[in-house]
Amino acid sequence: MSKYAAGKEVVSYCTKCKLSLGHTIVSMKDASTIGKVHCNTCKTTHVFKDPSQNTKKVKGTKTRARKKTLSVAELWTEQIGKAEGKAKDYTIRGNFDVGDLINHKKFGPGIVQAHIDDKVEILFQHEIKLLVHNK
Repeated sequence: MSKYAAGKEVVSYCTKCKLSLGHTIVSMKDASTIGKVHCNTCKTTHVFKDPSQNTKKVKGTKTRARKKTLSVAELWTEQIGKAEGKAKDYTIRGNFDVGDLINHKKFGPGIVQAHIDDKVEILFQHEIKLLVHNK
């Protein structure tokens, strides 16, 4: 006689819980093959999956090269190291070009990154600010 029968406990891989857990046998395919089981944890019924046969499928071996992301502080440190020339004090009336070093009373040293209309985008040590210039 088979050691498996409907109503007995068995360990099966649960497709909902994604774990090998205790299940109750619901149906048998034949005298020695389990058909369906009922999960004692999540209460779902599914096809019996032998936990010793469960292996995770690997979809692909390709690995994407991830873009290196820098924090504002790291980017600022890199840009300050590359910068040349003397820093200009920031004023609304001042005219600044991309790459200029700026000294701001509140935000400290920064580097002009871009022109956007009548404003400049300046990279400071802890943040990027959009400030008015050339007024």
